[in-house]
Amino acid sequence: MSLSPTLEKIHAVATSEFLAKGFLGASLREIVKKAGVTTGAFYGYYKSKEELFDALVKPHADYVRGIFDRTMDDFKAMPESEWARVMAQFSDRGMSEMFAYATDHRDAFRLILQSAAGTKYENYVHEIVEVEIAMTHRFYDVISTQGYHPRPLNPTLEHIITSGLFSAFFELIVHDIPKDEGASCVKELHDFYEAGWASIMGV
Repeated sequence: MSLSPTLEKIHAVATSEFLAKGFLGASLREIVKKAGVTTGAFYGYYKSKEELFDALVKPHADYVRGIFDRTMDDFKAMPESEWARVMAQFSDRGMSEMFAYATDHRDAFRLILQSAAGTKYENYVHEIVEVEIAMTHRFYDVISTQGYHPRPLNPTLEHIITSGLFSAFFELIVHDIPKDEGASCVKELHDFYEAGWASIMGV
């Protein structure tokens, strides 16, 4: 759905202000002033600064989280006897799809990654990390019944490694890496972490 010129202006100014000052530091009064609209006109669109921020990021945050969750669901729908064989394939596909979308909506993800303190998105990456860790535990338990003998995982190291993966992934967005180069980096990043996990788990 296309936006009205007024709403496009509000979104553009708000994005700039949030990126420069963060959600907490940005002034709704300043956004309205720079957008050249009255406060009354603004409130015809949004009830608060929180609602405005949500409008800028929610569709994109939900879309990428949807890719992540769908990839997890598709993997879990596979026979458990296939998990060890196909894990890398699924994670590679999911990361590539997430990056392709995120890099086409860079400003929204910069807002989430750099400006979301004080909003419901401030733990966006952490929430993905926690789901990934839970899946790692389930994967570990499953392959332990299939003739593999993975070494016990140190919880602290596990969290550091998983957080590092997603931090590195989103750094490609923050630092404006070109799409083709970034896609190549994502694949190499995935392969690096897969090899690292295999080494740590001893499988």
